[in-house]
Amino acid sequence: MDLGVSGVDFELSEAHRLLRDTVSDWAAREVGPIADEIDRSDEFPPELWRKMGDLGILGVTVDQAYGGAGFDLLAGVLTIEQIARHSGSVALSYGAHANLCVNNIFRNGTDDQRRRYLPALCRGEAVGALALTEPDAGSDAVGIQSTATRDGDDFVVNGTKMYITNGPVADTLVLYAKTDTTAGSRGITAFILESASPGFAVAKKLEKVGHRGSPTGMLSLQDVRVPAGNVLSGVGHGARVMMSGLDTERAFLAGESLGLAEAALEHTIRYAKQRHQFGQPIGRFQLVQGKIADMYVQVESARWLVYRTAVLSEQANRDGRQVSKESAAAIMYAAEVSTRVALDAIQVHGGYGYLLENPVQRILRDAKLLEIGAGTTEIRQLIIGRELLGIDAVRAD
Repeated sequence: MDLGVSGVDFELSEAHRLLRDTVSDWAAREVGPIADEIDRSDEFPPELWRKMGDLGILGVTVDQAYGGAGFDLLAGVLTIEQIARHSGSVALSYGAHANLCVNNIFRNGTDDQRRRYLPALCRGEAVGALALTEPDAGSDAVGIQSTATRDGDDFVVNGTKMYITNGPVADTLVLYAKTDTTAGSRGITAFILESASPGFAVAKKLEKVGHRGSPTGMLSLQDVRVPAGNVLSGVGHGARVMMSGLDTERAFLAGESLGLAEAALEHTIRYAKQRHQFGQPIGRFQLVQGKIADMYVQVESARWLVYRTAVLSEQANRDGRQVSKESAAAIMYAAEVSTRVALDAIQVHGGYGYLLENPVQRILRDAKLLEIGAGTTEIRQLIIGRELLGIDAVRAD
């Protein structure tokens, strides 16, 4: 389906608006009422996967031939944005599934790999994840220590993965390991891994400050056999897959930060109209008006940076180009905005904003992670600064 945008200062197409509104209505109905309970219990309701599959959003960027919706990256951003307005936890798990795993397989997989794995992932019958980060390899992603040794028709994988979103519940994972420990970035290979494989284990489910209910874990791989037919994009090409995937990941996840910021602003406007002090709504006080105005300007600035970057990233993917500084800028700014706006929301709510029963504190806890995950703010600054100055950063060979 063509979901193109028109104009230099573009507006959403009719198809984009229809998707946005459909997901918004669904999330308000299915996610909003249980968002606080997901946070309190730190458990993701498994029935939501099938519901998202029925809605057609789990493979939003995947061709219809493989069970997807056939939309573009902007559509994915709009989808995660609308989910995040009601629950950052559901949005994060959705993003890890739909973008980090499903879109990765679609962009880099063979036709056989796509047909074997994508339909179930798109229907919500399987949960996807990406396994890259390790205990000693976070920002230095090329420094991973997991190994994959060729043994006949298989690779034998050993290592530990850390901070893996959806890791404790994933059925299918895109995993990175070194097939040549002496070749630097050229020695990294990407694989499609099934969690049912012998030797794969969830070593620990991690408890987080925010995004509670989006399961995160430490994964152990001990002599896990992965068929050679599950190599993504060729042996030794993992760094290239990784770097291009990080650009897309940042552009995609920026939509979650936008949705969180929108939610904080919406709660604050509503509260400023309802809360009375000195015989009138606090929204009549100029200081409150000024704070809300600043929140609005930041949200709208983030919106157009995030949307524009999604369009640029889609075009770059088609042309085989990278948009590293643009995607880094989008998520850096959107993540910082969501944290600032959530803090302002708590300030306007006063003591009530500091109570666990108020969703604005949950939004703040969720927002902060987006300044850390997918490359910290500091890493994003390095990417932008080095590209603007023409200084080589760590790149795929």
